[in-house]
Amino acid sequence: QVQLVESGGGLVQAGGSLRLSCAASGRTFIMGWFRQAPGKEREFVARIVWTTGSTYYADSVKGRFTISRDNAKNTVYLQMNSLKPEDTAVYYCAGTRDQAIGYYYWGQGTQVTVSS
Repeated sequence: QVQLVESGGGLVQAGGSLRLSCAASGRTFIMGWFRQAPGKEREFVARIVWTTGSTYYADSVKGRFTISRDNAKNTVYLQMNSLKPEDTAVYYCAGTRDQAIGYYYWGQGTQVTVSS
């Protein structure tokens, strides 16, 4: 069992930046960030492969968000720049050891609110 703990959420003005952190109690194969806005379904944001550092982003955040990892700290980050009000959501960190079956480790979520 891998425990994931997110931090770094908060309130920021449009155009501002935030960095989210996800501390993992163990290693998985892939770590991802998802978000869920009020009244909407949870959506994929970004993911990174622990071993290679390979990344992939949703089109809505490409060029603005950067996912990275610190192997020594077992921590994954999401640097969010040029934030927009539509980025407002609860952001969740997730992990999996088997991409074929999806993500099955989830954090508790951290709120990000972007004011206009």
